[in-house]
Amino acid sequence: MAKKKIANIPFGPYIAVLAGATVAGKPNYATLGAYGVVSQQPVLYISLKNTHHTTAGVIENGFFSVNIPAAAAIAKTDYCGIVSGRETDKSGLFEAFYDEAGNAPLIKECPVNYLCKVIRTIPIFDFTMFLGEIVAAYADEDCLDGGQPDALKVSPTVMMAAGYFDLKDRIGSVFKAGRGADAGSGPPQDNP
Repeated sequence: MAKKKIANIPFGPYIAVLAGATVAGKPNYATLGAYGVVSQQPVLYISLKNTHHTTAGVIENGFFSVNIPAAAAIAKTDYCGIVSGRETDKSGLFEAFYDEAGNAPLIKECPVNYLCKVIRTIPIFDFTMFLGEIVAAYADEDCLDGGQPDALKVSPTVMMAAGYFDLKDRIGSVFKAGRGADAGSGPPQDNP
């Protein structure tokens, strides 16, 4: 199949998350796809526009949460990306809970939650990337498989270009699919 050159912008896919911070004493949330791991250490990053209301809370408190909403919560997830906490109070949109390790709201309705302590900030254009050490993690019991979150049970929302998508099938195991362990013996084969 021929390749076609496209715009030099990141289209994804990204897992949609809700970043949480306490701002002026209230929980506030921002929807973003700019988050992920930075090493094999328990560290996540989020990247927030400098003008976001949530950014002020992360700077003020030194903590943020990463909450992974289920695809069924797409309306509330998208809403948090449409409205600013400066104009709209989002504190009652979800049931917040807290861990004694730090001041950032975690969302009870989200199947997976991480509380992170800021260990480094990196300014990038008109955004700030916050690197955060995971100081607490939570998951709904019914989303666990062998003590770890199962993606199909969590049912995260995938953002790509201008669309949201859900997950449908498991297609392999990490560090096994390429060895043929998931597909039988012989060299790895992709499904046509």
